Amino acid sequence: MRRIPTPLLVVAAFAGGALTTQLVAHAETKKESPYLQFDQMARVLSVIEQGYVDTAQQEKLVDGAIKGMVSELDPHSSYMTPSEFADFESDTQGKFGGIGVEVDQRDDVITVIAPIEGSPAARAGIRSGDRIVTVDDKLVRGMRIDKLVDLMRGDPGTKVKVGIVRGDKPDIMSFELVREVVHVSSVESKRLEGDVLYLRIKQFQENTHAEMVEAIGKVRASSKTELRGMILDLRFNPGGLVDQAEGVADELMNDGTIYSTRHRGQIVDEVKATHGGVVSTLPTVVLVNEYSASASELVAGALQDSKRAVLVGARTFGKGSVQTIFDLPGGAGLRMTTMRYYTPSGRSIQAQGILPDIVVKPPGGKGPDVVRESDLEGHLAAETGGETRTPVMVDGPVEPLEPTKLTDITNDPRQGKDFILAEGYRRLEPLMSSGSSSVSTPAK
Repeated sequence: MRRIPTPLLVVAAFAGGALTTQLVAHAETKKESPYLQFDQMARVLSVIEQGYVDTAQQEKLVDGAIKGMVSELDPHSSYMTPSEFADFESDTQGKFGGIGVEVDQRDDVITVIAPIEGSPAARAGIRSGDRIVTVDDKLVRGMRIDKLVDLMRGDPGTKVKVGIVRGDKPDIMSFELVREVVHVSSVESKRLEGDVLYLRIKQFQENTHAEMVEAIGKVRASSKTELRGMILDLRFNPGGLVDQAEGVADELMNDGTIYSTRHRGQIVDEVKATHGGVVSTLPTVVLVNEYSASASELVAGALQDSKRAVLVGARTFGKGSVQTIFDLPGGAGLRMTTMRYYTPSGRSIQAQGILPDIVVKPPGGKGPDVVRESDLEGHLAAETGGETRTPVMVDGPVEPLEPTKLTDITNDPRQGKDFILAEGYRRLEPLMSSGSSSVSTPAK
């Protein structure tokens, strides 16, 4: 996603019937006026306000109309009300007002996966495995997890009371916490056996590039021996900010094109790598799956086309479009698809995805049912043909529907339960033996 602040009031014509009708009155024919449809909308709005069974809220109706108009473009364009836009910005920044817990829903019970280090929850003593049963004395069992998160988030400095059950104890433990700005890291790292750097990027937030460089520095400092190889895990990464994806790819490349963009068929930009990336000489394997989308596909495609890394996993989601963020008056926002992006060799990712060099095939060739970009109603078509390369096929188990926790990754991934990570580690070994940062077609 790209962000462009703009003073344009693109929805001005929706403000009311009087202005719209006045504009239309000057038009002589339907062909000459772009406002006739707005006049129709103003008439419908007027009919609803006068005749609907209950008093209608004009603001809610207009917001709904704008949402409907933008949603007709494609699945990734959307109009956001001020509150929705504020939540969107918090997610892309990786910062929000809250108590700092990662949660999951298990059998209708909200369970704490882990408190975020340094957060109010961590300081208060909330632990992994605690079950949240009340928020501000409201029972939350069976509540949708996004609704629970909304209850726990809020303005920094405000209080929230959380009731939890721990272990087999029936009593509810009550914690009164003061919300703070909590930063959620988008990067996880670990040193594996054989001096291999494991780096997982969860999504591309405002500080992902900086977090990546910092994480690599910490792993390097953890041992006197030099790193010999790298596994970049982009599985389950839904994408995010394009400039952060550029920075990540640039750290792995010394030269060449990272990606290019086109608007209405014309090349808009071609982004090049700069010399001297912090891991540009490390032999690298990239892990991807059906949930790797958008900016993560951009990175994977750049590394594959430049022969900088071997890709292992499953065909990616196939979102090869760029959304630009427009700030609108009143705190609202518009997310609109403005470009398609292409890999260095000119491949369109849109509705096709990235095919790995090593495809891990589930038993019987059928994995979990996955919705890809090409399955979405109204998706943009690809402008170029499909994949021509022939991947190496490897039989493996059905892939899990969530990432492997960092704490569950063993120092020797070949001994763990994560088959794709194990296969990636196995494919990295000959690359490290050759000592080259470029790769050739993988052997079976």
